[in-house]
Amino acid sequence: MSFRSPHKAKTPMFPFQNPLNINPILLLVILHFSPPVSAIRKDVSLQLKQYCRTTVQGRFFLTDDNGNVCDAFSVDPLSRCCPEKGDQFSCQGCNLFSQCCNSYEFCVSCCLNPAMTQKEQALKVKVAKPLTSGMYESVFDFCAGRCRHNSESVVHENAYLSEFHHCFSMPSNYSGSSSTQFEARLAGINIITGRQGESCDSVCKSSGQSCVPNKLALLNQCEVIQKYMSCKGACLESIGADQPAEVVDDAPRHLNPGACLYTKTETVLSCDGSHRHTRRLCPCA
Repeated sequence: MSFRSPHKAKTPMFPFQNPLNINPILLLVILHFSPPVSAIRKDVSLQLKQYCRTTVQGRFFLTDDNGNVCDAFSVDPLSRCCPEKGDQFSCQGCNLFSQCCNSYEFCVSCCLNPAMTQKEQALKVKVAKPLTSGMYESVFDFCAGRCRHNSESVVHENAYLSEFHHCFSMPSNYSGSSSTQFEARLAGINIITGRQGESCDSVCKSSGQSCVPNKLALLNQCEVIQKYMSCKGACLESIGADQPAEVVDDAPRHLNPGACLYTKTETVLSCDGSHRHTRRLCPCA
């Protein structure tokens, strides 16, 4: 009885697959003369594309976070950046003394200049007055926020102090504010010391003016009060709608006669506040 030996698979001539049934001789020629394949692609840029943040308030112009100003038609549709031509950090239409501008976009551009705004200071400023508010996250956020109309640029709640009402200076309650910036924010304001028991409404009215309530916080600082009042009994923290003020000399001893008073609770400051034993320091216009 004879047995058939099992069929053995033929070993392919080439150690690779040839699913297209190409002539083996032709395939060898192609492989021999083909250039080596490199795993590294050359001349391919791996740089990240830059994208800009921009202001959105203006009708015709915008400012990107590089400090460039351009019209809406010039902005790059992909990167949202302005063309890098012209002046960067332009302060066109700005009063560098008061740090106020007559244009929102140029206010932001000027503010973004590192020589104008120090990053470490800007990032310590609160976005809004409530205690729960956070800090600005970038210099661009600070500039875009501060240059919008704020309470320090208006008088009587509904009128601007001047055409330069886009301001990027530090808030009045910021400890790093300079005396020059302070004086600039009081431009157009008359600081008048009232009589005993008078409210600021009455003090300003007697001079043919009105009290400017949003400037009370500027005066609510010991170094300011001491410039206009004697403060013989030092400068003390207190709570009252009549502050900033000075206690009259003939006041009862427990009221600290001669002392000047300020409050850390600025929400209580009021033009109509008064106390029978104090003289108020009033912003009038």
